[in-house]
Amino acid sequence: MITLALSKGRIFQETLPLLAAAGIEVLEDPETSRKLILATNQPDVRVVLVRASDVPTYVQYGGADLGVAGRDVLHEQALASDGAPGLYQPLDLKIARCRMSVATRVDFDYAAAIKQGSRIRVATKYTETARQHFADKGVHVDLIKLYGSMELAPLTGLADAIVDLVSTGGTLKANKLVEVESFMEISSRLVVNQAALKLKRDKLRALIDAFASAIPA
Repeated sequence: MITLALSKGRIFQETLPLLAAAGIEVLEDPETSRKLILATNQPDVRVVLVRASDVPTYVQYGGADLGVAGRDVLHEQALASDGAPGLYQPLDLKIARCRMSVATRVDFDYAAAIKQGSRIRVATKYTETARQHFADKGVHVDLIKLYGSMELAPLTGLADAIVDLVSTGGTLKANKLVEVESFMEISSRLVVNQAALKLKRDKLRALIDAFASAIPA
């Protein structure tokens, strides 16, 4: 049995064409089904639905043979654990594209704050990534970890800035925030358990090759 870990939403939807290229069709819609393990038209392939941040963990520890995870998640976890042993990343699938950015209120002078060496408060769920980014710039920050809507932090005075994923920028604009710095391009990667790659080599290699042939130009 081959187990593929996916998260609901954009990554799931944009992975479907890649699965189709490998002749795999998921038989249920995760948005309407209550099941966390979904069958496919291939009796030896199944999909497990997990949180986006949990995909690398499931793959690393053998709960899944392979998965699709964003570069944001992989980078954050690698910084937190000094690398991710047991994970092989053969492909950038070039799906679920966005960027990691710093955003502030429109009336906050971010350029002046970092130039003057001011200590700023930054809210994010990507604390390790943000810490590395501002350390590289020589900017002093107090990091506040949040899990919900980041946009509220500057609006309520909780933080001066946020570090978060930005796609179109529509949510920032709607909340009167502005993107002041973009520092990492994000896309989703295929991650594979190294032990599974040895034990299930033929089947996994066939999947990897099929995915590679279907990656958007």
